[in-house]
Amino acid sequence: MAQYVEGNVRPEIILTSPLKRAKKTADLLQEVIGCELVEVDDLMEFNNGVLAGMSRKEASIKYPFPDGGRPIHVPIKDGESELDLRFRAERVFNKIIVDYKQYKRVAIVSHGGLISNFLKGVLNLPNNSKTIFATGDTGLHLIDIREDNSIIKFLNKQDHLLIF
Repeated sequence: MAQYVEGNVRPEIILTSPLKRAKKTADLLQEVIGCELVEVDDLMEFNNGVLAGMSRKEASIKYPFPDGGRPIHVPIKDGESELDLRFRAERVFNKIIVDYKQYKRVAIVSHGGLISNFLKGVLNLPNNSKTIFATGDTGLHLIDIREDNSIIKFLNKQDHLLIF
């Protein structure tokens, strides 16, 4: 992945989640690219609170969904709500536009849930949108964010995995 990124979509800075898997991926990328690496807490995955580490089956027994599902503003016990996650993704998006505007290309190393919500923000989808964007391990997304529009170049590209 790092070699592919260096040769095809080289960033000038990498923003990463501080969580172990994402941080390790970002460290490997940074070793190859040699650019600045910044940990951003808002890039962490969805905080699923008491459900952390449980299988879906166990979670559905101990903490069943309310009738009609959990409203997007209601957090999981000791965790966050879907709306909290979306707001974190929106903060990252706005931080890139404002705080990192001097960089031509910013790489984000994060997690599927956060990335999916980030893309919803880029596309101005409503907070209650049920749209999910798949992100496989080391899946790459390239979005050209401009003042007047954003252009999605590709989503969940994993061609680099076919090389080896």
